[in-house]
Amino acid sequence: MLYTNKTDHEINQNIEVYDPFEEYNRVITAVNGAFYDYLFYPIAFGYDYVVPDPIQGAFLNFFDNLLYPVRLLNNLLQGDLNGSWGETKRFLINTTLGFAGFSDAASLHFNMPRYSEDFGQTLGVWGISSGPHIVWPILGHSNFRDSLGLVGDYFANPIGYINDDPTRYGVGGGKKLNEFSTQLDPYNALKLKNDPYAFSRDMYYLQRQKAIRE
Repeated sequence: MLYTNKTDHEINQNIEVYDPFEEYNRVITAVNGAFYDYLFYPIAFGYDYVVPDPIQGAFLNFFDNLLYPVRLLNNLLQGDLNGSWGETKRFLINTTLGFAGFSDAASLHFNMPRYSEDFGQTLGVWGISSGPHIVWPILGHSNFRDSLGLVGDYFANPIGYINDDPTRYGVGGGKKLNEFSTQLDPYNALKLKNDPYAFSRDMYYLQRQKAIRE
């Protein structure tokens, strides 16, 4: 799902998202909303109440550092050697000076920018169009290009290579829970929109287009 603090006035009303599956997408969005509201949100709320913000931030940093192979591979596939080297330096600094990645030392002490790239962005850089908008159960908003990108990123994600299934699912679920616990306010704000589905769909489109341009 997509959470944002932006207002409706900050959305370009002239954009047109190709959404031939809108009826299906709205149904899945409602199902996802029920899952989050009645199951995941209470768990995340309790987690957020118990776990201090600095600890949540440390876990965000750790998982961000862990996904270095995804960013490295996609920077290389896009021919961005500067981004590849920048991500490598960030990984080395955060893994050592940042205590295994729990601290973003590269940003805090060296002001080094992130070069966050995924395979969906890579496909966009290669000129592949986004295709129809699609909402997946639990995963939320996407499109056909980014859905294909998820498959590519899966094989570069170290979490996917954990042999023990319960451990792999536990680590992946813990990562998702920690991320969501830092987005509770934007999630609640999203539900107050006149049309939360259309708003989050359009925001997803705009953010992905911006990510590809950058």
